[in-house]
Amino acid sequence: MRVLVTGHRGYIGSVLAPFLAAAGHDVVGLDTELFRGCDFRAEAASVPGRVADIRDVTVADLAGFDAIVHYAALSNDPLGDLDATLTERINRDGTLRLARAARDAGVRRFVFASSCAMYGASGTDDALDEQAPLRPLTPYAESKVRAEAGLAALAGPDFAPVSMRNATVFGISPRLRIDIVLNNLAAWAHTTGRIRLLSDGVAWRPMVHVRDVAKAALTLLDAPEDQIRGEAFNVGTDEQNYLVRGLAEAVSSVTGCEIEIAEGSSADQRSYRVSFSKLARAFPDLTFDWDAERGARELIDAYRAVDLRWEDFDSERYVRIRRLRSLLDEGELDADLRWLAPVAAVAG
Repeated sequence: MRVLVTGHRGYIGSVLAPFLAAAGHDVVGLDTELFRGCDFRAEAASVPGRVADIRDVTVADLAGFDAIVHYAALSNDPLGDLDATLTERINRDGTLRLARAARDAGVRRFVFASSCAMYGASGTDDALDEQAPLRPLTPYAESKVRAEAGLAALAGPDFAPVSMRNATVFGISPRLRIDIVLNNLAAWAHTTGRIRLLSDGVAWRPMVHVRDVAKAALTLLDAPEDQIRGEAFNVGTDEQNYLVRGLAEAVSSVTGCEIEIAEGSSADQRSYRVSFSKLARAFPDLTFDWDAERGARELIDAYRAVDLRWEDFDSERYVRIRRLRSLLDEGELDADLRWLAPVAAVAG
């Protein structure tokens, strides 16, 4: 299958695209390269790709592809808060524009990176399935809700969109992010000798390793179209629902570091415990390999291997919102997050 992976140079995409290629798919990448130079380590494997914005992709650009795995987006709440209108234009409008172009080009399958963040403040400790009310609290989560709805409306006999409602992702990647919860807690421990919680730690978070996300994407890519057309799947496992405090304890068990609550911390309104039974029933052969403690050990080992320092951890190299603000302040991007000068594709 010839597959276009958008965002193939991002945190998840730089793991997912080579994984799909290794599984036998003919993979091509597309990325804006907003985070060029923000590498954690050199990629062991990559795929051919080009620099482009999903807002500019045409029907002609998509000719010959069988499927799109769409991960390009403003990818978390702080980025979404940068400009709520821009977040909607990229994450919802850009996604639906790309999907319509794909459908018109004869691309049959569209695997969309959505998020469990759309469950927002659940108000319950019960595990939420895909039919649960959606209570997005941020522009990022709201953009995913609206994109999913638009994709479901495009589904038809010749076009099979499916939404991956990913749990909060963790783990090492060539384009590492340290602005997500487990990666962040492990970096605090490694660089400061303590684990610092910015909230009271009693919010629920479902978690999934970046390589397990890649396995799920491959499963949805290879599944019969009738099984996935117009569907949404929570991506993770029931066992990997944690209180944020529990994630800190997983890091502590690996490092021996003490946990501290930051002065002035308060409850995190984003709290959702998620059921992954639909995915497990639909794809019983899909198994996930990682839990938080194993992930914490991987993170700490990797941070030690590169001698990660506080000044690195706290820099724009690993914190997406700081990178974008830097590019805006330096005049390299315009207000729509478009490059003001052409950017060459990175080889390999």
